[in-house]
Amino acid sequence: MISVTRRHAVLMAVLALGFAGMAPASGRSQELTVRHARGETKLPSKVTPVLAFDIAALDTLDAIGVPVAGVPTGPKPAYLAKYDGKDYAKIGTLFEPDYEAVNAAEPGLIIVGGRSAPRYAELSAIAPTIDLTTRTDAYVESAIANAETLGRIFGRTAEVGQRADNLRRSVAELKAMAATAGKGLLILTTGGKMSAFGPGSRFGVLHTEFGIKPAVETLDVANHGQAISFEFILQANPDWLFVIDRDSAIGREGQAARQLLDNDIVRRTTAWQKGRVVYLNGTNWYLVGGGLTALQQDVDDLKAALSKAR
Repeated sequence: MISVTRRHAVLMAVLALGFAGMAPASGRSQELTVRHARGETKLPSKVTPVLAFDIAALDTLDAIGVPVAGVPTGPKPAYLAKYDGKDYAKIGTLFEPDYEAVNAAEPGLIIVGGRSAPRYAELSAIAPTIDLTTRTDAYVESAIANAETLGRIFGRTAEVGQRADNLRRSVAELKAMAATAGKGLLILTTGGKMSAFGPGSRFGVLHTEFGIKPAVETLDVANHGQAISFEFILQANPDWLFVIDRDSAIGREGQAARQLLDNDIVRRTTAWQKGRVVYLNGTNWYLVGGGLTALQQDVDDLKAALSKAR
């Protein structure tokens, strides 16, 4: 007869083996086929170390506790500043990989998206690579789908699901607030110049999914937006003016958006007179995009701004 103590030890050993079989990433015993923006990629059972060229993917991986071995150089939001440290391999820039550094890292998985997506072919010749570019026509659900892909790869589906549920609730709340908030115009400033972005553009989520009615319906949807003047802003006369300061977002010296917009023309707009000029988190909007942390922050920031309307 097995004693109670021995029986307990056997049970614990069996449970330990069971949990070991559930270990994420490196403990997966079978290949996993992942669908992404470039098609399908078969991932081996071991997908570490991970190199993340896409900052949105880095944001999500950090949020769900997945270690990343290599990242691009360049500006990052404060909550990702640790990746600038020496403990993380520097594998190039958002636009141009350092192929020597990538090879030296011996990656199990490379993640690209957005600015780094054009280098997919070259990188996929080195190691399994997936493209998690966020779609502009279904931004929030595309970002969540990318996060769910990472959750499946690394055994973090519960963590992703919890954050996705919270994000969807927050977006629904924001959309309800936006329904009665009036019309808005989103502009980006850089080098003393301005461009405007509307529905269908890279920042179109403000209108299409967050629910802000556009002050101008016919803006160009080019990647760099439509060049505008102060007079354009006055003619559009938005109830809300949303501003991305690109120079600040990328750490470049230049005329700050607040200084640029503080002039006699813009002061005549409804947005200015009612205190509804909202300076968005430029790093999140311009650099990170669809990461779970950045996207939740952006929605929360907009909710806070609309709640203070007067």
